[in-house]
Amino acid sequence: MSQFLDKLAVTIRNYGCHQIECGVQVIQVFESWAHQASPAKFQRFANSAAQKAIKIMKEKHPDVPVIYFVNGGSSYLELQRDMGADMIALDWSVDMAEARKILGPDVPVSGNVDPTVLFGTEEQVRSAVRECIDKAGGPGNRHLLNLGHGVMQGTPEESVGWLVDECKRYRGKEEA
Repeated sequence: MSQFLDKLAVTIRNYGCHQIECGVQVIQVFESWAHQASPAKFQRFANSAAQKAIKIMKEKHPDVPVIYFVNGGSSYLELQRDMGADMIALDWSVDMAEARKILGPDVPVSGNVDPTVLFGTEEQVRSAVRECIDKAGGPGNRHLLNLGHGVMQGTPEESVGWLVDECKRYRGKEEA
């Protein structure tokens, strides 16, 4: 199994490096099936292979940011802290404030607005943006706001606009 995972890590590294050499400005490594593994198996298999791939990409392209995303990875946050990635992406199943406590204030994070909120009202979307930013520590606090896993099929485009507009507009709790 370790030989297979080493080959997989090298393949991911090669693909990531190829993308960088073709002009991408950031790489996100997705661990799509981690939620199917126990914490011990996640650490032994998924985490170690991804960590190796990230390390090799960073050695070859140190100035290109690498984001690590573990789908359903909220129960593994403490295992993601030292991945070597520049940022940890969070899905919507973890409270942003709790993730901040586990990862610490120095680990850059992205996420984690629940994508279903985009089916709500304008005020619900704008409120979710403000809440996520505040729980991450406020504007400019090593946080890249985005959805916790992407835009769902059928999402009204207008709602995506509200999310982007509020993200640009919001300056923190003190403005209220």
